Amino acid sequence: MINYMKSEHYRLIRKKSLHMTGVICLLLIAAATAVLYYSGQQDPNFPYATSLFLYSSVIGNALLIMIVGLLFNSILTGKDTSLIKQSVSFGISRNTIFWSKLILTLSYFLLLCVIGLLLTIALGETFLASEEQSVNNYLIASSNMVPIVLGGFILIHVLKMLKVSEAYIIILFLFIFIFSGDLLYMLFDYTPSTLLNENLMSFMNQEAQFDYRHWGVGIIISVISLLIGVKRFAKINID
Repeated sequence: MINYMKSEHYRLIRKKSLHMTGVICLLLIAAATAVLYYSGQQDPNFPYATSLFLYSSVIGNALLIMIVGLLFNSILTGKDTSLIKQSVSFGISRNTIFWSKLILTLSYFLLLCVIGLLLTIALGETFLASEEQSVNNYLIASSNMVPIVLGGFILIHVLKMLKVSEAYIIILFLFIFIFSGDLLYMLFDYTPSTLLNENLMSFMNQEAQFDYRHWGVGIIISVISLLIGVKRFAKINID
């Protein structure tokens, strides 16, 4: 597995799309900060030139973060069917392929998330009006997002390895992470969309606190996705 991971890692870091995606994401954070800063400079009464608003823009866009995860995941799984078939023919187990691609893409995705988190705090506290406890609340709210975002990333990996198209993945994610709370509120209070909305509201009210429900739901999504993914990938026909 180590040798296969080294080979995949070498291929991954040579892909321009990996670096371009990361740079664009960080530039978008900088651009958002610049817009808020200059708007505040032009209009002293502009109410959104605050670090709280910048941080809330991140907390409220979990789906966008997972779309970035989709782009990262596609780098090693999107057009690599022929390479996967070649690897299997050389005796590399499907489990090795499945887990290696997941570990590598997830590692780089998490690295980008950490850099983005630190950059957001640095820019927000430097250029925007800072509010008391905003950084602490931001970190708590972000920690609540982590398990659901990770669950979403793992689900993406499973679907991509099973050759599900990006269009169907996006539709599924819109349902799970945007509309599930409204559609299933009578049956289930712990939908990802409901938890993410509650997390955002708690942050906006400066009342963010660690919530075990996010971790429970995120772990359930991750475990179920991995169990199904490993089993199905072991049997899927690789053309």
